[in-house]
Amino acid sequence: MARRRNLKSITTPIILGAVSVPLSVALLVGWTLLVAQNLVESSEITLDVWLLVLGAISFAVIVTVLVLFSVYLVREILEVRRQDSFIDSVTHELKSPLASIKLCLETMARHDLPGEKRAQLQTMMLEDVDRLSSFIDDVLQASRLANEENVGLTLVEVPVLEVAEQVGAKVTKRRKLDPAAIRYAISEDMRVSTDEAALRVVLRNLVDNAVKYSRGGEVEVEVAAFHDEKGRPTIEVRDRGIGIESQHLKSVFQRFYRVQSEDVRGRKGTGLGLFVVSALVRNLGGRIEARSEGLGKGTTMRVTLPANGHPAARGEKTDDAGAEEVAVA
Repeated sequence: MARRRNLKSITTPIILGAVSVPLSVALLVGWTLLVAQNLVESSEITLDVWLLVLGAISFAVIVTVLVLFSVYLVREILEVRRQDSFIDSVTHELKSPLASIKLCLETMARHDLPGEKRAQLQTMMLEDVDRLSSFIDDVLQASRLANEENVGLTLVEVPVLEVAEQVGAKVTKRRKLDPAAIRYAISEDMRVSTDEAALRVVLRNLVDNAVKYSRGGEVEVEVAAFHDEKGRPTIEVRDRGIGIESQHLKSVFQRFYRVQSEDVRGRKGTGLGLFVVSALVRNLGGRIEARSEGLGKGTTMRVTLPANGHPAARGEKTDDAGAEEVAVA
């Protein structure tokens, strides 16, 4: 494995910025007072006035550059940290199923292996291949969505309950859960005019996340769909899992972002799932928001789609605090 980079603490640039900016402001004030005093004592004020103006402008530029540099440096350090975390997660996501497949193949090479055991190993390998395929699809899709402004859509009438049940069945099968762990509060006749493939990816990631971040073996996930007060189709995926602190509710949709806590680090993930969801919802013309009352109190992911099925104009504002402002041209 490649040696992990020695990442610097963000404390240093923050301290340097916090010291440099007040110092520059103090110099600006001192310069202004000094020149102003000279203006009062001198009858030749033309040069002093220009010195005062140029000095004020120069110091203002210096302070601005210092602030921007400090912000940029902190952002770059945080981005590098997220990318390193992503690389560690990718390494684990690839090595684990590959090691399992290798072990299964070595076991199947035995000539005295019973037929039922051989079939069981084949099933395990197929599951690992599906897991790898799904993971690679997420990485490729995240890269594509991050570099494309618009993604083609095919609008059709989608039966929400049917799609949700199909997605839930796949998640429970892959996670080896009782199908009853996921409940559905969706009317059978509810239809949404949207891109079905994109909606499936959104639901798969949200339901899988809800299962993954449940507490221990207590998996209770509910998928609900309804029309809000403005007639817009709304889908919610609710869990009773580890929850999210309020300061992280918006950040979880950023690429590579994972909350720095033991509960999150103890679960496999790359920080791409919710980024993909957010980008797809944006291209569908909707918006997504994360809601949680805090740690240990579960999370609700709410997706709101356009009432007419057509993407809204890019830049549309959201009404709900904490929502990702998402729209598409």
